Order: sequence, then C-alpha cells, then structure tokens
Amino acid sequence: MKNNKIGMAINYDYPDYGGMLQAYASFRKIKDLGYDPEAINITAISKDIRNRKIKYFAKNILDSSIVKEKSQIVLKKIKKRFNKELNTNLNKRYEAFDKFQKEHFKVSREYKNWEELTKGCSEYSSVLVGSDQLWLPSNIAGDYYTLSFVPDKINKISYATSFGVSNIAKRQREVVSKFLGRINYLSAREETGQKIIKDLTGRDAQLVCDPALLLTAEEWDKDTTPGRLIEEKYIFCYFMGNNLWQREFVEELKRKTGYKIVALLHLDQYIKADEEYVDYAPFDISPTDFINLVKNSEMVCTDSFHGTVFSLIYSKQFFTFMRFSDKATLSTNSRITTLLKCIGVEDRLVCQKTDLESLLNSKMDIDGIQSRISKFRSASLHYLKNALEGK
Repeated sequence: MKNNKIGMAINYDYPDYGGMLQAYASFRKIKDLGYDPEAINITAISKDIRNRKIKYFAKNILDSSIVKEKSQIVLKKIKKRFNKELNTNLNKRYEAFDKFQKEHFKVSREYKNWEELTKGCSEYSSVLVGSDQLWLPSNIAGDYYTLSFVPDKINKISYATSFGVSNIAKRQREVVSKFLGRINYLSAREETGQKIIKDLTGRDAQLVCDPALLLTAEEWDKDTTPGRLIEEKYIFCYFMGNNLWQREFVEELKRKTGYKIVALLHLDQYIKADEEYVDYAPFDISPTDFINLVKNSEMVCTDSFHGTVFSLIYSKQFFTFMRFSDKATLSTNSRITTLLKCIGVEDRLVCQKTDLESLLNSKMDIDGIQSRISKFRSASLHYLKNALEGK
C-alpha cells in the first residue's frame, strides 16, 4: 500500500491571521489531493530552536532595522503585562486562534528531541516545508524549516517557502546552499527567492502562488463565519506596521465614501494611536472571522501580504501599502511586489504621492484578475501534485 502520510513543517500555531490561514490552506489542499497530512509537533524542541535564533539576533545587535523591529514585539509583551484592558483583549484574540488551530489541524505526536524527530520522518512519504517567511535569516539559524533533520531517503518538498529578504548575507550563504541542495523539489513565492535559489544551487525553482490562493473563494467560504460581523458598510484595515500617513489615507477614504473603519489593532506591535481613527476594533476575531471581515467589506486597506491575498480572492477593491523601507534588513516588500506583478494589479500599490481620487475612479478588471489567479493556481497545483508524487 502506498504511503500517503505527509509531514508538514509549517507554522501552524502562531497567532497571526495570514500565517495560520496559509498554513491551513497548505494542509487542506494536500488533504484534498488524497494525502494524509499532519503538522509536525516540535513543542519539545522549540526551546532549542529559539535559543539558536536568539544567538543569531545577538550577533546582529548592531543592525538598527532588526533591533527596531524586534524591540516592538518585546514592548508589546511588556505593555500587555501592565495594561489590563489590552491583556484581556489580546487573550480573547489568542483564544480564538487556539480554537481554530485545534479544530483545523491534525498534529503529529510530540517529538522529544532531534533524534526522535529524524527517526519519526521514516513514517512519511514526504516532508513539506512552506509557505510564508520560514526561511528568514533567523529561521535559517534555527535550522528547523531547513529540513536538515529529514533523512536523505525521504522526499523533501518546499512549497512557496519565502526567504522574506532579497539577499542572503555572506555568512549564511554556505549554510543555505547546503540545505537547499538536499531538498528534492524547490519552489519560491517571490522572484527574489527564485534568484537566491538559482544563485546558490544553480537550480531553477518554480514560482508558485501562496497556499491561500490554492483555494477559491467558494472553497474558503466553507471555512468562513457565516453572515456579517459588522452590519454597516465599512473599510477593513489590516495594518502590521506603524506608518502614520497610511492611517491618514484611510481617514480621507472614510470622508470621501462615508464608510466606517473596522480594524484589527495591536498585531505585531502595540500602536496606541491606532485606537483613535477606527470605528470598530474587535479583538475576539478568529481566522475564519478574518475572512468574513474581508469578504463583507466594501474595500480593504493593508500593508500585509495576506491582507492583499484575501482581497484578491474575494475581488475586493483594495489598497496595498509598503510596510518597510526597501533598505531595511527585515524588509519583506518583495513578496508583495511579486504578487501584484503576477496578477497584474501593480496600480493597487499606494505611496505617499498617490492621488486618492484617481485610485477611487480607477476600475479593477475583476474578470482579468480572477483569470490570472486561476492560471497561477493551476500551475502551482501541478507543481505540488508532481512533488508529492515524486515525479
């Protein structure tokens, strides 16, 4: 009997809407293809992985962009501890994530150490890593999403795994070249990822769509909270970064349209000022509720890759902003620009000089957009099927 069991090295339990939904999309699509996927449980070795990442950040303490980004995460945790209302609200959010994770993922037994994990891989026909920014420099240092623990004889697949950055630092190039060389099927979510793989391995990696795009709107509807969470017409805001002019853009959009502003606040960082410009800021929002908020909005404003992805899936009028400076070490702008280019909607990218009036008057070619998504989805599914079959 053919072994259809697939081990998935995915970030299935981190409380991030885009991250959890794309991980679930990978899981669900592989299951739909007739396989038996399970997310690999690394709870017991997570401390070791975390320590390796801490060492990486310690070595890069002089990089101001890394310090700025990571310090915001620490500050949010401190704020949560001393702000009772924020603590209560964020706990509601985390409980919603926890409930979704337990209901939607099959998780493997807990592997107690690296040796047990490697031995356990013999149960799988393939081990797949992806998607999202699992090959960030810090995750490479953590050495889990590299699939280094998987025996040579087991089929190893990367589906749309992102480096998150445009270049690999000289000190990591040899390590990256080595682990990429062991992976049987390589694909990328960004053109920059393709270039990195070509440069370090000489191999051509196929550009594939984010896992969330593997599912159609009709398929996502099966996992979407029914009805409307907000009865009034609204602009849905999903901002991870802290850029004041982007909020000013939203406020101007509200003045011109009369729509309310619905936003998910304090995501990657605590931003007190965000509490001032919104009409509704719900916290007890599960990943399925997130889809509902996108689906039923009049338009979406976001600096998030997955905020853009779900806007495309549901044919929403959307405005995408860059979160980072291109010069920032942790900039993940490339994944957004690649997506917009592939779908032919580069004009939805907003900068400070963009004229709001002209954007509102420009019509989106919905049929053309959905046609291009469909072709991208089809080619990506073909890659995934072949990789799982070991062709």
